[in-house]
Amino acid sequence: MAISLKNLSVGDFGKIVGFEQSGKVYRKRLLAMGLTPGTLFSVTRFAPLGDPVEIKLRGFSLTLRKNEADVLLIEKCNES
Repeated sequence: MAISLKNLSVGDFGKIVGFEQSGKVYRKRLLAMGLTPGTLFSVTRFAPLGDPVEIKLRGFSLTLRKNEADVLLIEKCNES
């Protein structure tokens, strides 16, 4: 079942399963940043107001704005 990144907490692991249909504007940018379906990541931190969010994937940290993160469809995993 696909959920949004905002449904995870710091320290949770997830896997990207796709993109929202309404997020075509950000899809290309997210793919270029390495956020391809099947990619595993962990949530490092959220800013105090929830924007931006930092995730760690493929050996680097990536910060996403709320509107970019909302485009991702993810699946919660137990560990990476």
